[in-house]
Amino acid sequence: MGEFEVHRVRFFGLVPAGVRCLACQPRGGRLALARTDGAVEVYNFAANYFQEKVIPGHEARSVEALCWAAGDRLFGAGLGGDITEYDLARLCLARSVDGCGGPIWSMAANGSGTQLAIGCEDGSVKLFQVVPGGIQFERNLDRRKGRILCLSWHPSDTHIAAGSIDALRIFNVSSGQTVQRIMVNYHVQKVKRECIVWSIAFLSSGTVVTSDSFGRVQFWDWERGTLLESHTVSTSAVLSLAVSEKEDSIIVGTSTGATYQFQLLPVKMGSLEKRWVRTKPFQHHTHDVRAVAHSSTALISGGLDAQLVIRPLMEKMQKKGYEAALRKFTFPHRRLVSCARKARLLLFQFSQHLELWRLGSTDETGKDGEVLPLCRMPEHLLQLKSKGPEHIYCSCVSPCGSWVAYSTASRFHLYRVQYEGGGVSIKKVPKVPKLLLPAYQLQFSSDSGSLFVASARGSVHVLQLLEPGGCKHLHTFRPPSGSPEAVYLLASSADGHWVAAVSGDWAIHVYNLKGFKHHCMVPMYSCAVTALAIHPVTNNLVIAYSDQQLFEFGIPEKQYTAWSRMVQNCGLHKVWLERDSPITHITFNPKNPSHILLHDIYMFCVLDKSLPLPDNSALLMNQSTLKQLPETARQRQLHAFKICKKFQPLLFADLLDENCLVMVERPIMDIKTQLPLPIQQKKFGT
Repeated sequence: MGEFEVHRVRFFGLVPAGVRCLACQPRGGRLALARTDGAVEVYNFAANYFQEKVIPGHEARSVEALCWAAGDRLFGAGLGGDITEYDLARLCLARSVDGCGGPIWSMAANGSGTQLAIGCEDGSVKLFQVVPGGIQFERNLDRRKGRILCLSWHPSDTHIAAGSIDALRIFNVSSGQTVQRIMVNYHVQKVKRECIVWSIAFLSSGTVVTSDSFGRVQFWDWERGTLLESHTVSTSAVLSLAVSEKEDSIIVGTSTGATYQFQLLPVKMGSLEKRWVRTKPFQHHTHDVRAVAHSSTALISGGLDAQLVIRPLMEKMQKKGYEAALRKFTFPHRRLVSCARKARLLLFQFSQHLELWRLGSTDETGKDGEVLPLCRMPEHLLQLKSKGPEHIYCSCVSPCGSWVAYSTASRFHLYRVQYEGGGVSIKKVPKVPKLLLPAYQLQFSSDSGSLFVASARGSVHVLQLLEPGGCKHLHTFRPPSGSPEAVYLLASSADGHWVAAVSGDWAIHVYNLKGFKHHCMVPMYSCAVTALAIHPVTNNLVIAYSDQQLFEFGIPEKQYTAWSRMVQNCGLHKVWLERDSPITHITFNPKNPSHILLHDIYMFCVLDKSLPLPDNSALLMNQSTLKQLPETARQRQLHAFKICKKFQPLLFADLLDENCLVMVERPIMDIKTQLPLPIQQKKFGT
């Protein structure tokens, strides 16, 4: 693997926003997630739950509810009172309509996806028609006092159940009248505090399921207005609830961080009579579970601890393997750190500001595993705040450290940074070309002379950077066949000849920078691209996909390399393919062309192409474990994959020079210390 001097960085103070709501695409393969900062993310089930789309947040926009309608159209609503449709191709807001009822607390689409119902602060339930190009207000249903906190359509689309404070109501959609009103506390004696119905589900059998602030999950007969079953699952509130498509399983989330599964089971073997039974408790979160979803094969939960947890239902799995793995996602599947190798600087991206740091240095040398004392401490050089309420889409620092660029939804900013003595000065570049908006990914060339800007409809803009602080638009690349999707990944070659771009349809286009023309398109693959990079010596394009496959494509030859074909013929190791975290960054060691350096959240790997691939009988061991083996056993384990799991969670890793690495970690415990205190629970023996 070789020995490296490692800069172990832990001063990136990222605190991911909590999960506010979830929405599974009906009969589809995607999950939409909204965070407390207004950001919306889309995960693709078929691409191993890869976070394929991110729409950054906005300080003035909260998202309280998400739902899919008319197939693949995604709508959101929040306390601003607007219903918003998201453009998933351009990764921005497509259009907004005022709900005219004050803050919107809940929203649900009917089974056919043609109507939206919203629950408002003023106690009204409003219906909107989903039409091509937007939504249209249809009418109000019977209005009563009290905000509508949750909504659910009956599968027949004839009735709507709505939950509020102390009560739930059933509306007839055709007449708009309230046909049933149930007081959720009528059977409880001497209750002095109000009961909040946090979540509701309307089953095809006519049963209404509610979860409330008293920690109960209750089942109601809506026609008679009677309580069928009541299950107290927590001493604090049950905040969220979701039902499976077959209506035989329910998942609920609580304010203690616990989730529970209820299943509809026969009272006894062979009996036709069935009852709801609490079967499985899970404790994957530390804080409120504000959102849950139920796919055909998994229970999904999101908490204020920022974790998205996907728990597969083992009874739905045919065999043990990657599909049956428990997944926990805390960090985005994209880079928030960029590195100026020559200047040894790091740029950290937060939601509304950037931080530029200079790495520390040491004069000491030592043995493997030793911590060396610093002769110069890491230095926080500057903080660059973004004006306005929009969150930052992307950012980058040039290899020489003299240029910093970032983009929001409506603004692109380029700065010239100068280092004079011990001080730092920064100057904004005026008159940046306006055709760059919106920018989704930024990449400087290796000589810091050009900036590549990934934009909408598959386009890539090329800017020439001018001294002492200016820029000029040189060219815009577009895919020959066109593309409606935004470019989300870029890679440029060290010699300045090539740039590769990946758009949201997973197509990879390679462009020639000398002739400003389209060079070729990499053969399409069935999974999303998670990382790619161009080798500085061979100009081969190395691509990592969400199913953990690795490909190497020769750009000059316009075909896969012999090594790549060998990998596909022999297959990668089973343990490698069963990893649940995507590769997010690839880099190379120019002094050792056979080495590919890549990492995900949980491991850093040096892939040595000169060594044979391991078969499934070999062990993919951590290097620290391998060192403890005898020399003969170590030789038997000699293969291409050199894995290090010492640095976790690993947000970024890059090679500064042939013997020096930088590793950026963000320990989970550091994040939890900055979260609000969870609900105190008495533990046994304390």
